[in-house]
Amino acid sequence: MAPPWLMLLLRSMFVIMITFSLCPELQGSQANDADSCDNLRLGQYLCADPKINDATQEPEGCKDLIAWVECKPAPNVTCLLGNGTRFKFSGEEVGFNKSIPCRNVSGYSYKVAVALSLFLGWLGADRFYLGYPALGLLKFCTVGFCGIGSLVDFMLIAMQIVGPSDGSDYIVDYYGARLVHLTITNETYRRTQLSL
Repeated sequence: MAPPWLMLLLRSMFVIMITFSLCPELQGSQANDADSCDNLRLGQYLCADPKINDATQEPEGCKDLIAWVECKPAPNVTCLLGNGTRFKFSGEEVGFNKSIPCRNVSGYSYKVAVALSLFLGWLGADRFYLGYPALGLLKFCTVGFCGIGSLVDFMLIAMQIVGPSDGSDYIVDYYGARLVHLTITNETYRRTQLSL
């Protein structure tokens, strides 16, 4: 009689073999996903840098918080295009477009909002600028709620808790210096460290 762990292992292998033989969709889906140009791995393609709009400091063509960039597969990579044809790339052809995140920006500058809040917040200029005329008038009539409301508004605007009334994001000057939350994911390129 065989030990119980060996019997369990043989049963598991039998169930897996039966499952794959009865479900050909499982076998084909893995091969088709690997052949699609959209599913190439890092290092098998190179995406162009997005063109940055000088006025908004965001990628051009940003719509619904997404912008698209063109990606070129590496030389000698063969994959399926969107229309289903197999193509071997030389490294110069655009193979697919990749989405990148962007922000909804409509023209309100972060620097201007903070400066107005710091120097003219007691007159309500910050709230008028951000599109809150009722609160701006209330701050004007109460001299910034006796200074306390001006201080609170300055902190809320500086921490970007209070933004423009239309729900858009601030324009933060200099594309590379905008505030983002840094994370490491599978898409992150990890460079090997060189010892000196």
